[in-house]
Amino acid sequence: MARRIDVTGTGGIHLAAWEFADPPKSGEVGHNPGVLLLHGLMGRASHWAGTTRWLAERHRAVALDQRGHGQSDKPPQGPFDREAYVLDAEAALVQLGLEPAVLIGHSMGALTAWQLAARRPDLVRGLIICDMRASALGAASQREWEDWFKAWPLPFATLADVRKWFGEDDPWVERPNPARGEFYAEVMTETADGWRPVFSRRQMLEARSTWVYDAHWEELAAVQCPALVLRGLDGELGRAEAQEMVRVLPRGVYGEVADAGHLVHYDQPEAWRAAVEPFLDEVLTRSSPRGD
Repeated sequence: MARRIDVTGTGGIHLAAWEFADPPKSGEVGHNPGVLLLHGLMGRASHWAGTTRWLAERHRAVALDQRGHGQSDKPPQGPFDREAYVLDAEAALVQLGLEPAVLIGHSMGALTAWQLAARRPDLVRGLIICDMRASALGAASQREWEDWFKAWPLPFATLADVRKWFGEDDPWVERPNPARGEFYAEVMTETADGWRPVFSRRQMLEARSTWVYDAHWEELAAVQCPALVLRGLDGELGRAEAQEMVRVLPRGVYGEVADAGHLVHYDQPEAWRAAVEPFLDEVLTRSSPRGD
């Protein structure tokens, strides 16, 4: 089952939200928080399909295609700044009736999640930050991404070629990673000349440029709800920075997943679940977003 729900984002943009499993019976939903899942840069809601299926045993879990991604609008002139992404997520929470919700964000989606939690504590009762740094990455990082995008051998002849390049041949891959290949196959679409990404690489760089040069510690410190900072041992978020994020968060806790890189929920789905569920159980015991 995959059910699309149309959401209107800021500026009237059309966003696609998705349920990949039936939620608990109506009598049970009110006792459990709703969950909104936010993918990372270049991702899409379907990357959360496996997670939402087990979440749906106890929660109404909805994943959002953020602007410029998946089946949501990709406005040629944007905007793709932080304000737009945060306001879109806020609109989704309210229109879907999920609030006060648990937000689960991966990478850029995690930044959107904690910025929303800081701004609207009344809408967020729990937060899971998956492999996203709070420190500034800088100009060199943005140039690396520009060069990486140019290196993509587009178009790909087949999806098998997509899986092989991103899982094995991509110079950013240190060792074969089939899960990474599957992740990128999910964001490709067939065109007249072969397989190409469903997103604009120019728009992805534009979106990234709005947060990569800045640190985001102050917003992290403003998050009032319980927050889990979760990293893959081989991911982009190092242990020292993750633990500092936990220290800065008023109610932060730390978690890590072995044998996982940046795509934690794709690399090790069972270990990801084992790390997330205890935190959700703790949030369930709280009667309000502040746990009062």
